[in-house]
Order: sequence, then C-alpha cells, then structure tokens
Amino acid sequence: MFNDDDDDDNVIQEFTEVEPVPAPRVSNWIAATFALISLTVIIGAFVIEAGIQREPYYDEYIPRTPVQAELLELDWIEQIFLDINPFSRPGIYLEEINGIVIHNIGNPDTTALQNRNYFNNLQYRQHRFASSHFIICMDGAIIQCVPVDEIAYASNIRNYDTISIEVTHPDETGRFTTESYAALVRLTAWLMSRYDLNSTDVIRHHDVRGVITDCPRYFVNNPDAWIGFLRDIEIEMERQSQ
Repeated sequence: MFNDDDDDDNVIQEFTEVEPVPAPRVSNWIAATFALISLTVIIGAFVIEAGIQREPYYDEYIPRTPVQAELLELDWIEQIFLDINPFSRPGIYLEEINGIVIHNIGNPDTTALQNRNYFNNLQYRQHRFASSHFIICMDGAIIQCVPVDEIAYASNIRNYDTISIEVTHPDETGRFTTESYAALVRLTAWLMSRYDLNSTDVIRHHDVRGVITDCPRYFVNNPDAWIGFLRDIEIEMERQSQ
C-alpha cells in the first residue's frame, strides 16, 4: 500500500543529505577595486555637473599668427585657453580679421574666470554654442579664452571675421567698472593697431546684422557712452603708438 507520509519523509531525508553547492566567492581585493571604480565614476559625474574648476588646457599650443605669438608674451593678458571642442572652441582657423565686437557678459556680478569655465564646460553640457576670445573682469584682469587665429562663438554671422571681447559688470544696467572699462579700451586699441583697424571697425553685438539683442546693454541704452568709448580707443591707439 502506498503511504504518502512515508514518501514525504524519504524525500525530505534525501534532500537534507545533499550538501549545498557553495556560491562563488569574490576576493576581497577585487571587491574593493570595483567599489573604488564606482566611487570614482560617481565623484567624476558630480564634478562635471557642478562645473568644478578643472586644470587649464595645457596641451602644447603653437600660434599660427604673429599677433597671437605677441599676445603670449604680454604680462597684462592671461591665456587660459578653452579645450578644443565643438561647443566653444572648434579650432577652426580664422582667415581674416575685419573688426572687433564688444559684448557684456549675460550674468551680472560674475568673474572672468567663472565665465571662462562656463564656456569650457559647454563641451560636457552640450546644450548651446558660446565663447569669446577675451573676457575682462571687473577688476580689469583680462583672460584670453580662444586664440585670435581661431573662431569663437560670440557674434553670430560675424564669428568668421571678428574678434570678440566680453566684459563683466556688477549689475543689470550692464555698466562696466572703471577698471574693466580701462582694460577694454587698452585691449581694443592694441588689437586695432595690430590688425590695422579704426574705430568704425569696432561694433557692438547689437550692431551685427540680423541680431536682436541689447548687448552690450549699457552702450546700447546710452549711445553717448558708446561714442565716448570710440573716442577713447582712438586716443589710446595714439598713446600706444608713441
């Protein structure tokens, strides 16, 4: 006669007598290595997202024009070039210079270095194209972000034949500080003399054909201040030539 209870006992007995197969064991050092790699990736992601300062671009740079070679020797301009990337420094050769475009930074009360880092981080964020050849800080310091023999993304259709200068400012009026204004006059006059330009070749971003913008805001809203700036750069050119 078939006994269900006896049969169940036999099955249980047979099951309990079989030793379980041990699970594969990973060495402690391998586990630690994977943990370290994971932590590094996570930290790296936070660094990129937060825009934390990275090491400047120090790959060997050889200027393609005498003007850029001279710029490297000036002690009043600091070169912190952007990394070559599609979003802010494409590395496209600028074949001619027919003008200089003046801009104001879109974010009041920020430094030149902060804005330089913003341009550099566009290669990671990949949501817009923007940069400038120079950024002037409110204390008068000048950072060069893009060589003058390369294109910067600042002036729309004039990117391909102009040099762009961005200037920081303390508030929404866009008015430059005394120090940043003096630095702008000095730099603009210096570039004008190197490229054989005159004051009619210096324009506001607002003046670029097809562009609707009030940049640089203070000069757009105060035309007399713009006329005064053009006069000041002509005077500075004469001073620098002596």
